[in-house]
Amino acid sequence: MNKMPERIRIKDIAQLAGVSVGTVDRVLHGRTGVAESSKKKVEEILKQLDYQPNMYASALASNKKYHFVCLLPQHNSNDYWTDVENGIDNAVKSFSDFHITVSIVYYDQYVYSSFTESGEQALSMNPDGVILAPTISETTTLFVNELEKTSIPYIFIDSNIPSLNPLAFYGQKSDQSGYFAGRMIMMLGERPQNIVVFRQINEGRLGSNQQENREKGFRKYMNEHFPSCNIYVLDLSAKYMEENEELLNQFFKEHPEIDCGITFCSKVYMIGEYLLKQKNKNFKLLGYDLLDRNVDCLKQGTIEFLIAQQPTAQGYNSIESLCNHLIFRKEIKQYNYMPITLLTKENVDYYLEIHRKK
Repeated sequence: MNKMPERIRIKDIAQLAGVSVGTVDRVLHGRTGVAESSKKKVEEILKQLDYQPNMYASALASNKKYHFVCLLPQHNSNDYWTDVENGIDNAVKSFSDFHITVSIVYYDQYVYSSFTESGEQALSMNPDGVILAPTISETTTLFVNELEKTSIPYIFIDSNIPSLNPLAFYGQKSDQSGYFAGRMIMMLGERPQNIVVFRQINEGRLGSNQQENREKGFRKYMNEHFPSCNIYVLDLSAKYMEENEELLNQFFKEHPEIDCGITFCSKVYMIGEYLLKQKNKNFKLLGYDLLDRNVDCLKQGTIEFLIAQQPTAQGYNSIESLCNHLIFRKEIKQYNYMPITLLTKENVDYYLEIHRKK
């Protein structure tokens, strides 16, 4: 083979393979309409030359548009998922040169049929890629099977289902996070004999498998290290907040000895604001996520610790991974675990400044 110029052109590859420039271009961009024999010739030359196409320049020159769909839980403004959406919006702006658009479809995380109906809506949009917050394993599997039938890449965000095979996952290791939370609450409470777990449920259902797995990790820690500690459970309403004050009043009246609690959902402010109203700053409370109302309670002393998991980065990185996979043909790391970060009123402002920029 003759010595090739330092900058390899499509014209050079076509000449060596004995095909047209158009054929080489179609092979490089994965387009149809190429005879198998010609495709093999081009691929062999590419392999010999160790050819690395400039995918960035190629994508800029292309007119192809990419439409991603995100399947997320319904939420109020300034809830946890708002930060995820902010990360998604930031990523769309970053990759705007490549004709990226994103649609968000919402489902009610407390209604089994809602995920299925919203999933059907997402599929009807013929997306190039999907980002989803999984619901229960069986329902999520049915939706993912439909994506895999048409080779649509999908990314899990916030929680993972190990039996499935997403392009990537962004979130904490839920059980490890709960295990860590158990260690922290026992240190915070100076090895209390009684702890209450506050759950947020609707008609007996937790809002996510993330909460369930965190609690499993927490109970594993407690069984291993403090098996004699009494663990109480108080189920709070996820949809009828006006009921929760009475539930909390009744619980604390019946259990005045309990001064330590934990919740594995993002709305720990429900308990923190109740404690503020009761002027009770002696109760030691640990929860999750940097909702504004959570941070306010943290700073006022009715929440001692918050565990953060970088939702903005999760949203951004999910879009970035789809772009890297579909546009730039890069290899994607499948499991991307968010750090388990413990925050107090002394360090929360620094964390917010650093991690909400992206």
